[in-house]
Formats: sequence, structure tokens, C-alpha cells
Amino acid sequence: MAAKLPRYAATVVGAGPAGITAVGNLLARDLKPILWVDRHFAGGRVNQKYRQVPSNTKVSLFRDFAEAVQPFRDVVRAASEGGQSNAFTRLGALRQDQGCELGYAADMTLMLTEGLVKSPGVETRRGSCEAAEQDHTDDWTVEIASPSDGEEAKAISPLLVLCTGSSPISSPLPYKEESLKPLDLDLALDPTQLAATIDSTKKTTVGVIGASHSAILALLNLANLAKSSHPSLDIKWFTRHPLRFAEYRDGWILRDNTGLKGQAADWARENLADAKFLDGDTPADSKLRRYIEKITIARKEDEEAVYGEHLPRCDYIVQAVGFKRDPLPRLTRNGEVLRPRYDHETAGFTDESGGGGGERIKGLYGAGIAFPERVTDPEGNVEYAVGFWKFMKYVKRVSPMWA
Repeated sequence: MAAKLPRYAATVVGAGPAGITAVGNLLARDLKPILWVDRHFAGGRVNQKYRQVPSNTKVSLFRDFAEAVQPFRDVVRAASEGGQSNAFTRLGALRQDQGCELGYAADMTLMLTEGLVKSPGVETRRGSCEAAEQDHTDDWTVEIASPSDGEEAKAISPLLVLCTGSSPISSPLPYKEESLKPLDLDLALDPTQLAATIDSTKKTTVGVIGASHSAILALLNLANLAKSSHPSLDIKWFTRHPLRFAEYRDGWILRDNTGLKGQAADWARENLADAKFLDGDTPADSKLRRYIEKITIARKEDEEAVYGEHLPRCDYIVQAVGFKRDPLPRLTRNGEVLRPRYDHETAGFTDESGGGGGERIKGLYGAGIAFPERVTDPEGNVEYAVGFWKFMKYVKRVSPMWA
């Protein structure tokens, strides 16, 4: 007789900021036991890739995140017993109304992860959720593959929460140049790795595509290299639209999720504002006139010609044009493949497969950068809310429906 599969109240896939948020809220609602699945339990991409990135979030909001639910507060209290310094107290020592390096927030996620892993009612499994099958009772049977020994495990739960994350987009360029090397955006956002990757002794040109928060930070890191250790470094900046800045209004923020904030905004205003560049030429008042050439692509149909002119002179290209969801587990119901479509207001999914007809998929939810909340500001602009505190507010609102 086959062994009976272990049963849980919920399975959470992913242990970045969103996975931590989901587990904390489930525990706060006494929905346990929880099976928590992740390859590393090491804070997600924020800790692994973006520790040196300056946040566009105020420090006070990271602290609010760490105190948002009782299980988090319990972890913080335990870490602070006897007046011990910890990731939360280190955040408290910073300016609360400004941003900080994401390393501070990453350390907080690691502290919360360590505490949640030890919480009663939480069982962890290192590995990846490869597939999940829903049966006629609406239970999910999840399949988990361990990266270390290749062993597979299965478990059952009526609730499956996907916090699987996103990665930078890398799209085919309209013009192909075989000698051009892609420079991963994650690497361009890490000043230490970037300095080690680009040869400081050779004439090198790096192209950066985009005008996003990530694009500006990549330009900042490259410009700092050009001004210091890499004097033979030139930068070509390809952009299709003017810089967009967040604007602080009475009680709300215009372009809260799409506009530049914090250090990236300050540096862009000082060095990259349109007044610094006239028709592609850098005037004398730009501090970066020796390093950055701005190339504006006015129309999409001009892209091939513009890239064809400039890319042959580039050694590397950085694409900072957004993020895409990481692959999801293979989801099936009674043997039929599901095509899940996310609802950005309820955090649930509908089935868009031929036989699904838009039917809600029971017991399946998502959160985090891959599955953010859709928000509308007072002027009617629609955005997708990304950030620690925004994930927390969203999950606190929708998680009562999960039970």
C-alpha cells in the first residue's frame, strides 16, 4: 500500500519578501500547518542580487513591514531580547524618511525567514515546486524536487500560494551584432561585480537600453566607473521617452510605481535631465559629458536604423526594460493542463484553457513582484504596486479570502 501523503493547510512556494509576507499572514490567521518551499530560504533576489541597490522606499516602511503581523513581531521581539543588535534595530538607526541600500532590507528578510522557519506550524522543504495537480475535491497535490539529491516529494493542501518572483527581461534586439555581449541587468546593478567584469585597461563601450529605475541605476554605476577606475569606458544610453519622476501630492504619489524616486531620481535630475542633452549632443554644463551619449529613439519604426548605427560600436549591452514572471509549476486539474490568468485585485486565478472558460481556480493565489496588486491613483492612472510594504498591504487585504 502506498504511503499516505502529508497534508497541510497551505503550501507557499517562494521565500523572498512575498513568500515571507504570505507565511506571516497565514500564521496570523492560524491557518496551519504550512508547507514552505524554496531552493535556498535566503531572502530571494533582493538578498542574492540587489544588496547594493539603493531603495526607492523609505526606511520607515521596511520597519512597518517587519511589524505588520504578530508572527513578525514575535520574531523581532525574540531577536531583540537582551538589547541585542539585529537587522530591525539597524534599520532603526537610519534616517527613517530616506531610502537605504537594499542590503539592510535583505538582512531583515533573512531575520524574519529564520524566525518563521522555527515557528510552530511551519515545515520547510528545500527544492522547487515542479508541478501541482488539483483533484475533484479541489485539493492540490504538489510535487517538490530537491536540487541537492534529486529526490522528489509530494504533499497535499487545499491552498497553494505562488510567490515565485520575476527576473529581468532580455528581448531580441532589432539589430543583431555578433560581437556584442549581453550584460545582465542584475550584474549592472552590482557595482562590485560590474567593476570586475569590465576590463579597466581596454577601451570599452557599454549600451544601456531604458529609462526605468533600474536603467538609471545601471547608468549611475557605469558613470562612477568611468570617472574612477575605468577611464576608457564610454556609455551609450538608448531611450524612447523622457525621464519620469514620482511626484508627491497631498496624501498620495503620482507615478508611485513607475516614476524615479530616491537616489536614482536625484542623480537623474542632476545629470540626465533633458536640459543636459540637446538633440543627442551633450552640452558643456553636463557633468557626465565625457562619458554618456544619449540616443533618443523617437519612433518604434526607427529602432532598427538607430541600433544599426550605434550597436556595432558597443562591446556590451544592458537591457533595463522591465521584469517578467519566473516560470510557474506545471498546473493541472484532473489531468487537464490549466492556463492560469491572474486577477490583480483578488490575488486569485482563473483558468483560460479551452475547457476552463475563465472559471475561477479554487485554492490558487499569488503575491509579490510576479503577482502585484493593480492600483488606481486619484487621477485615474493604473499601476502595479511593487515593494515590501505594498506586498504586505495587499496580502493583508486578500488573505482572509484564502481560508
